[in-house]
Amino acid sequence: RYMKKKDSKLKVSKLSSTKSEPSLLEEPVVKKEKVKKPHYVDPVVFSNLIVQSYKTTVVDDELANCILKIATRLAYAPNFINYSYRDEMIGDAIVKMLYAVKNQKFDPLLGNAFSYFTRIAFNAFCNRIKKEKKEKEFVLNLQDAVYDDMISSGFISNKHQTDDDSQYSNE
Repeated sequence: RYMKKKDSKLKVSKLSSTKSEPSLLEEPVVKKEKVKKPHYVDPVVFSNLIVQSYKTTVVDDELANCILKIATRLAYAPNFINYSYRDEMIGDAIVKMLYAVKNQKFDPLLGNAFSYFTRIAFNAFCNRIKKEKKEKEFVLNLQDAVYDDMISSGFISNKHQTDDDSQYSNE
């Protein structure tokens, strides 16, 4: 139902039903199965690569590529996408994940390697954000202190317009 205004009188009209009633002539609707997209990093393959790396103490190209994919894909998550230092976040995450591989921090019998290394990347991202925030606050405090010192020393005048500016005005 909807209301239609016509000559300052309200008229109620009935629309045809949006639900179609099943008829005997129509065939039943079959839902299509969703096609599963392959994982960008297969957790089982990733776990096997980690175990293989622990045995040989060498990080092969496929494992390094998986680590890069985890860090890069996490950087495009909604909570990290708008940072200007996203490349630094990815770099920190890669370093932390390679450190965990080198020192054999992950136990393959206890959990999922993909989730473990994604968590390492997430924590590296958060730490980079904290570090950048501290750096930004330091720079702002330093700028305020230098500006205040310059004003108090007379190097910069606190006036909006000085007497010297009058010679440049259009007369």
